[in-house]
Amino acid sequence: MLSYKINDDTQLKLLELRYAEELYKLSDKDRVYLREWLPWVDATSIENIKNFIQFNLKAFADNNGMSLGIFYKDKIAGCIGLHNIDWGNRKTTIGYWLGNEYQGLGIMTKACKILIDYAFNELMLNRVEIRAAEFNMKSRAIPERLKFMNEGKVRQAEWLYDHFVDHVIFGMLKEDWNKQQLNPNDN
Repeated sequence: MLSYKINDDTQLKLLELRYAEELYKLSDKDRVYLREWLPWVDATSIENIKNFIQFNLKAFADNNGMSLGIFYKDKIAGCIGLHNIDWGNRKTTIGYWLGNEYQGLGIMTKACKILIDYAFNELMLNRVEIRAAEFNMKSRAIPERLKFMNEGKVRQAEWLYDHFVDHVIFGMLKEDWNKQQLNPNDN
């Protein structure tokens, strides 16, 4: 099983069907909170969660991405994943969400760091992208904190229930990430 320890309280684990009920309960409990920025919340059911996990297990088996559960003190706190690895251009996108009670603990920034390191140093990719809705300041704070470059905005990139939202695109190149890791105080 794929698993990464972040610290004594937090680890990342490959999402498996055995986590479906716990993941459903978290997303169901936080529907109102998550709905502000995630378009899939209204359709969430235990069956949708199982389908999501099976889809992502197939992507992992096909070497085309992965979804990891974020576990905090042995409870699922959210998800993070690499989506649609473009092997020809050696790039991918990171997506993530965290339950409301787990916000503000630095969990997502640490989880992103692990996944970025994995993408660059294990998968040997050259580019990692994070997209966030323009006014989703909590989500935007992650790539900003990790010193991703703000590369611009895609207008009306996502339909969110009853309106479109623009996305800000953040990019990180392997060479910039490696320099940043060698000289963390230079930035």
